[in-house]
Amino acid sequence: MVDTHAHLALCEPDDDELVAAARRLGVRRILTVGLGEDSNPGAVSAAEENEEVFAAVGRHPNSANGFDDAAAAALEELADRPGVVAIGETGLDFYRESAEPEDQRRAFSAQISVARAAGKPVVVHLRDPQGSEDAVAEAFSTLEREADGVAVVLHCFSAGASWAERATEHGWYCSFAGNLTYPSAEPVREAAALVPDDRVLVETDSPFLAPQAVRGKPNQPANVVSTAERLAEVRDAPYGDLERNVEENAARVFGW
Repeated sequence: MVDTHAHLALCEPDDDELVAAARRLGVRRILTVGLGEDSNPGAVSAAEENEEVFAAVGRHPNSANGFDDAAAAALEELADRPGVVAIGETGLDFYRESAEPEDQRRAFSAQISVARAAGKPVVVHLRDPQGSEDAVAEAFSTLEREADGVAVVLHCFSAGASWAERATEHGWYCSFAGNLTYPSAEPVREAAALVPDDRVLVETDSPFLAPQAVRGKPNQPANVVSTAERLAEVRDAPYGDLERNVEENAARVFGW
């Protein structure tokens, strides 16, 4: 199995301990994701120092204020570093009010362009307030308009089945995190059942979103196995088949 989205720098144990714990459960690749200028270098270093770790570099939508040409240029430079396999996470987050929507839009579009220039996928974060789909709808429209030819990974997919079907039409990857396992997450499970075998991914988003079996504790990459087991049940597939599909999909999109 692989963990296609984690934040190692935010987890409590050090990287070596996290990687070793994941390895014991058969997790062979981890994508650690930078959130901005303060964490991107650490993500790159983690990838350079451990052959099982790879990095994504970007500016999270919650920190998009002030994103400018210099910020985009810095990401372009980091994209060429060894072990960097994706741009992001970027996207739109209308749940929190920590960044102006216009700044989020500018940073999102710029990072799609960086991903295209680098020939690497863009990792997309989407979050709406309860009862709204404004961020999801706008981000899908932006991707449809601007991301032609760019591989798209919809991180922590939490939208409904209709959005999963729309993502499938474009060949985008849908990655599922620990919230898939929560009792209240039936809409997420409905979406997860619809994603084609060649476009499904699984992640932890650690230290966030620990799966139900360890909910309330800090998450870590090793727990991707628990989420994957539930995902296999949702998709009515043997775990081994899901594991093979996820590993093949991750290798295809991230080139590792």
